[in-house]
Amino acid sequence: MSTDSRTRVESSVGAGIPPESDYLDVIRASYDTVAVDYAELLESAHVDSPWERAVLATFAELVLRAGGGPVVDLGCGPGRLTGYLAALGLSVSGIDLSPGMVAEARRRHPRLRFDEGSMTALELPDGGLAGLAAWYSIIHLRPELLPGVFAELHRVLAPGGHLVLGFKVGNDAVHLSHAYGHPLALDVYRLPPEHVADLVRGAGFEVRAELRREAEEPENTPQAYLFARKPGEAATPNA
Repeated sequence: MSTDSRTRVESSVGAGIPPESDYLDVIRASYDTVAVDYAELLESAHVDSPWERAVLATFAELVLRAGGGPVVDLGCGPGRLTGYLAALGLSVSGIDLSPGMVAEARRRHPRLRFDEGSMTALELPDGGLAGLAAWYSIIHLRPELLPGVFAELHRVLAPGGHLVLGFKVGNDAVHLSHAYGHPLALDVYRLPPEHVADLVRGAGFEVRAELRREAEEPENTPQAYLFARKPGEAATPNA
């Protein structure tokens, strides 16, 4: 990705962006506001899309073939993806920045574990996870935060652990002031897949596969998925 295109992504929302702590507070408050309606409106989205079913099934198989182990769904929202991954046989829990989303996830999936937390500083030990899913959970993060986030994901994955990302494709950002029937304040960053792949490699991952697809109703932008692996040999179960 060129320097010019990266500048467009970073500056497209404009000046006056708050510092990181305040910025995360804005994201948290927005998702707290829409949590109930978001959960109702999008409850079956990950089950209905054949593209996403294929990506998630591949991720689950990669983790299980490597011996399995704990998996975390980062930015889990109301737990739709977490529940789907559990149904695919993964030992999965969810983490979300929004207490409202975590409450919805716990209500809808009482047998699974959900915690509050931020991708920028995970309260997880080094090398403890067999898999991580960051499913459209990087789209609200300022681009300059992404290298640190991917380094954090690398830290918590075990050697041989797998990462899957889902994100929107583009070179710009859109500000949302109303969604899911509520006023809010969210910036949605659309990213070039080659730039995301470069950042993931820069954090120490091996990029294993990339998929870009065109938009389908009701989407208004192409979508991308990326598979990566932390180098090293996966630990054998119960070792």
